[in-house]
Amino acid sequence: MNERVFRVGTLTVFFVFLIAAVFCLHPLGEPAKTRMDDYFIQNGQEETGSNNIVASVMFDYRGLDTLGEASVLFAAASGVSLVFWRVKHNE
Repeated sequence: MNERVFRVGTLTVFFVFLIAAVFCLHPLGEPAKTRMDDYFIQNGQEETGSNNIVASVMFDYRGLDTLGEASVLFAAASGVSLVFWRVKHNE
């Protein structure tokens, strides 16, 4: 009986937090507007020389972050290929 009360209580707390999280979400299709959006739109082409604002943000403003993500993907692909290479040559 005591274990059943604990399980029901745990599930109740979990669902209360889940429902509270749903109510805290932004409305669908309405992202939060920040001052950075306006800055990138107004200054992006002049500062980066790119007509594509998405490309200028990805490669000029966030270049080091993009390089880090590419390094992680390269390391993961290298690790997977090494595992497959060893499996193939150890058969």
